[in-house]
Amino acid sequence: MKRIIVSGGGTGGHIFPALSIANALKRLLPDVEILFVGAEGKMEMEKVPEAGYRIVGLPVRGLQRKLTLENIKVLINLWKSLRNAKRILQDFKPDAVVGVGGYASGPIGRVAAKAGVPLILQEQNSYAGVTNKLLSRYACRICVAYDGMERFFDKSKIVFTGNPVRKDLLQVQNKREEGMQLYGLDPMKKTILVTGGSLGAGTLNKAVKKHISTIAGWDNVQILWQCGSYYYNDLSKELHEVLPKNICLTAFLKRMDLAYACADIVVARAGAGTISELCLLEKAAILVPSPNVAEDHQTKNAMALVDKGAAIMLRDVEAEEKFGDTLFSLLADETKMQNLRKQISKMAVHDSDVKIAREILDVINTSK
Repeated sequence: MKRIIVSGGGTGGHIFPALSIANALKRLLPDVEILFVGAEGKMEMEKVPEAGYRIVGLPVRGLQRKLTLENIKVLINLWKSLRNAKRILQDFKPDAVVGVGGYASGPIGRVAAKAGVPLILQEQNSYAGVTNKLLSRYACRICVAYDGMERFFDKSKIVFTGNPVRKDLLQVQNKREEGMQLYGLDPMKKTILVTGGSLGAGTLNKAVKKHISTIAGWDNVQILWQCGSYYYNDLSKELHEVLPKNICLTAFLKRMDLAYACADIVVARAGAGTISELCLLEKAAILVPSPNVAEDHQTKNAMALVDKGAAIMLRDVEAEEKFGDTLFSLLADETKMQNLRKQISKMAVHDSDVKIAREILDVINTSK
C-alpha cells in the first residue's frame, strides 16, 4: 500500500487543487492512504475532513512584512511545526510528500527532503509562491500550469500539467435552461456573470453599483451578480428600491456549474483556479486582478491570457470607472467575444488532476 502526504492550504486556491489531486490518486490507486497536513485554524482544517480525508494541523503562520513582536511568535511556531512535521513523517512513513503551496507545505516539505522522502510540488500561479520557491531545490518534480516557469524553478524538474479544477464545474453542457430557472433569469437575454468568490470583491461590487442606471437601460442583457456574503446585507438594503429587473443580486452561488452555464461573459478576479475554469469552459472573460495578493500574482496570471488575446484585463484601480464601457463594448462586438472564447480554449489543459497524480506515482515507482 502506498502512503502519500498532501500538504498546503490557507485558501481555496490551494485546497481545492489538493483535494482534486487526492481524488485522482484514489481513482488510479484505490488502496492508497492519503494524509493531509495543513495550518491550524485555516479553512483546510474544515474542508478536508468534509471531503472524507484525514488532516493534521501545524501551528505555522506567515511572517509579517514589517518587524513586529508577532514575528517572534511566527518563528517559535515554525520551530514547533518542523518538530511536529518530523513526528508526522516518522509515524505515517509516506512514500512521497506533495506540496501545493501555502505555509503548511514548508515544514513538512523540508523535513521530508531531509529524510530522503521524494517531494513533488504543484504551483498553480504564473508567479511562483514563496513556499514553493524555497522548497523547489529539494523537489524531484514540479508540476506547473503556465509557460516560462523556468524563471523560478530548475527546468529539468518542471512538468506542464495545468491546474486541477473541480469536475462538477466542468459539466455544464445542456444546463443553461436549468441555470436560468434556478437564478430567475431570462433565457432570451445575454448573461454576464460577475463573481468575486465566496467572500466577494469590493471593487467588483462598487463597479456594478456605479453603473446600475446604465445597465438598467441595456436591452436583452442581464447580470447575475454574486457579491459575497460579507457585502450582501448592506447592498440589498442600499439598492432595494433601485435595483433594476435585469440584475440578479445574490450573496453566493449555490450551483457554480449552473452559473457558468448561464454566462456569456464572466467578470472575475484572476486567481489560478478561476482562470483554469474559464479556459476549460471557453468563456469570454474580463479579469480584474486582486491587488491584495502576494507578489501581485493575479496580475501576472491575467497577463498570461491577455498576451495571447484570450481575455480582457482591468486593473483594480480603474475597474470601477471603466467597467460599464468595457462591458458594453464587448457586448456590442460578437466577433471579439468569439475570438476571446477561441483563444482562451487554446489555453485549456484537460485532466490535470490525473496528470499530476501520475507524476506522483511515477516518482514513487522510480525512487524505489
